[in-house]
Amino acid sequence: MKIKEIIDFLETIAPLSFQESYDNAGLIIGNSETKCTGILSSLDVTEEVVEEAMRRNCNLIVAHHPIIFRGLKKLNGKNYVERTVIAAIRNNIAVYAIHTNLDNVLEGVNQKIAEKLQLQNCKTLLPREGTLEKLVTFAPLENSEKVRNALFDAGAGSVGNYDQCSFNVDGAGTFRAGEGSDPYVGEIGKRHTENETRIEVVFPSFLVPKVIRALKESHPYEEVAYYVQSLKNTQDNVGSGLTGELPDPVSENELLAILKSAFNLTVIKHTPFLDKPISKIAVCGGAGSFLLPAAIAASADVYITGDVKYHEFFDADNRIFFVDIGHYESEQFTIELLTDFLQKKFSNFAVLKTEINTNPVNYFI
Repeated sequence: MKIKEIIDFLETIAPLSFQESYDNAGLIIGNSETKCTGILSSLDVTEEVVEEAMRRNCNLIVAHHPIIFRGLKKLNGKNYVERTVIAAIRNNIAVYAIHTNLDNVLEGVNQKIAEKLQLQNCKTLLPREGTLEKLVTFAPLENSEKVRNALFDAGAGSVGNYDQCSFNVDGAGTFRAGEGSDPYVGEIGKRHTENETRIEVVFPSFLVPKVIRALKESHPYEEVAYYVQSLKNTQDNVGSGLTGELPDPVSENELLAILKSAFNLTVIKHTPFLDKPISKIAVCGGAGSFLLPAAIAASADVYITGDVKYHEFFDADNRIFFVDIGHYESEQFTIELLTDFLQKKFSNFAVLKTEINTNPVNYFI
């Protein structure tokens, strides 16, 4: 199996178009055409993780955090990033990062946090705009069902829990075939009127090439009339953060105890207690302070994330219980998430979890 096949699968779960503009997800090191000997899942990529991959016969590391984030101008081995990149290249270890694109899908990083807290009725906290397109095309009546089915098979027409969704209206289309054309109907040089169906479908932006290819392959016309329009609509399963509900309300003290146990925490930072029961929880793995206003707007009782700065705690302003469990701590189960995804898809292939704790932060207790 080639590395490309693994990448293609991962990008059906978290398309690269879902990553944030500042991110660097995707294949960072290596050739996608290389045959894969094994996969090592990790949160970070360090020299030790590269050595582990070599030792365990894995020539592909699938990590959450990109090893190259801000770009490299030199490769002299003067810092851990340069040394890690050099080690990976020298030993033919490919590195693939699945970062904010995995954060931005409902079944991604935040869903794993929700599972550990046994949250129910999970929803995206801040759905993302600009991830949907609408295709409008016109097909002869006798061919419209074939075209529709091809579009559905390509992934168009799925809305929430519904699929094969389309809008159709019949009308008359006109055209005149010019010299050198090979018209499906009509005659060269004469205007032709054809009874056609206008077909409209909505689909995720990353499917544009696939949907257009399906349209052209299924359509009888030599020149297919269509247009694609970007939508401001949001997808409920794409966006930042997550909200969910506990099976039963708990106190703030009880919630902190649950967090300490579930995430193996030695320290938890939080705002003052509001002495209110906790039922609805908002979460965001990693550095998620930017979602505090969204958590308040969603009427969450608590917002749990990592990397909260001193002054950002003030922004809770007694409107929400604000909890920082740490960056690594909130994302640690992403390794488990990636391994589960890959093992289910490639059940007869070596998919391993790193045995190295890459957390650079230590606590003196």
